[in-house]
Amino acid sequence: MEKGERLNFKKIFLRNCKMIRYLILLISIFLGQNISAQTKKNNTNTSKPNIIFILADDLGTGEVGCYGSDNNKTPNIDKLAKNGLKFNHAYTAPLCGPSRALILTGRYAFRTGAVNQDNVAKIKPSEETLIPSILKTEGYKSAMIGKWSQFGLTPADFGFDDYITFKGSGGYWAKDKKDYLVNGETKTLGKQEYMPDLMHTQLVNFIKQNKNQPFYVHYAMSHVHNLIQETPDSKPDSKDFYADNVAYMDKLVGKLITTLEELKLRENTLIVFMGDNGTASEQYPKATIGGKLLSGKKGSMLEGGSLVPMIANWPGVISPNKVTNDLIDASDILPTLANIAGAKLPKSKVLDGRSFVPQLKGQKGNPREWIFMELGSQWYVRDQKFKLNREGKLFDMSKAPFEENLVANVSENKEVSEAKIRLSAVLEQLNPAGGIMDEGDGSGRHANKAEKNAKKAEKLKEKEKSKND
Repeated sequence: MEKGERLNFKKIFLRNCKMIRYLILLISIFLGQNISAQTKKNNTNTSKPNIIFILADDLGTGEVGCYGSDNNKTPNIDKLAKNGLKFNHAYTAPLCGPSRALILTGRYAFRTGAVNQDNVAKIKPSEETLIPSILKTEGYKSAMIGKWSQFGLTPADFGFDDYITFKGSGGYWAKDKKDYLVNGETKTLGKQEYMPDLMHTQLVNFIKQNKNQPFYVHYAMSHVHNLIQETPDSKPDSKDFYADNVAYMDKLVGKLITTLEELKLRENTLIVFMGDNGTASEQYPKATIGGKLLSGKKGSMLEGGSLVPMIANWPGVISPNKVTNDLIDASDILPTLANIAGAKLPKSKVLDGRSFVPQLKGQKGNPREWIFMELGSQWYVRDQKFKLNREGKLFDMSKAPFEENLVANVSENKEVSEAKIRLSAVLEQLNPAGGIMDEGDGSGRHANKAEKNAKKAEKLKEKEKSKND
């Protein structure tokens, strides 16, 4: 080959190489865009986490394994704590309706009127903005699964896109509750149908339908509210239906987690598990930790009425085996979930909560110095060491949750007197007496249903007996 020909060949070769490289680059870009598009299609909600808030009914800290329960085992809930963050000082109103109003509005009862069970039904969507409406602004679909009875209207009226609910509390079998509501349609519970299972099915279907976009679920479980009945897993000779119910509740939590894993949503889903108030009167004697009863129960303004189990689990964000002693007020749930979703908070109303997202991420954040609890005509403010109630009585909480001791001679101790001044200033600033008041005695109108429930249980037994006869 002559020199000129060699040079010409070299030019052609180099030119072809450039064209090949260019083609390879174009193909790479094209493939990359397609892979990116497919990834986006399969993971459209990766930018915003899913949120599942599980609210157990009448479940106190003395009934959860990871909190030291003597009589109940909750392996799935314990696993959430082991792989997440356990809160030792989470508080909410000591009765179902006021507690749920506090959680969903982020506002204290003297502002919303939810000072007792009956008043919760008076809350209007035109006056109070609930969590689903706030998250909707950021593209979240929402579902309300389970107990809603204290609120008026339907979950849809307050911003939920999907719902299943029943009348009253403790919906389990048709022999106790026959009708339930699904997205505006009244349905009848079949004789062999178990309401918590129907709720779980509705929950799973909602998640599957919305897996490619961010979603929020308010999962208000039936368990473990009275009347306690057998579960589908109860043995014929079971002597402890309550333990059966705690176990079934825990099983449903486990099934939910399995569903999230199967749908590959677990890594991008925050789960918060919480009790709505302390242990109910009927179960209180057995709700011990280390052989000791907590001070107070459901409906009580003592520690055990408002102190509840609370666990947050979010793989990759919340480190495992974490425990915090920060004070958490149930009003903090709304701003925390809004913060996670990137949603703006309503400015037309005073919100009482503060976000604890930093604590979820292992940061110090801005922990509360006090929490405020209210029911009926009673209220108190509590910090890490002391509690001050409406009557101005100061309690030493150093031995809580098992003891709370009235402090005498406040002025004789500098730390005590400073605490009373500090907590008095908080109550003065909040001014609950200047808000919506209740004339009740602090127990709430529906706090103690022991006698009514006992009569109802007796009637059920008589029905069952007459059927068998």
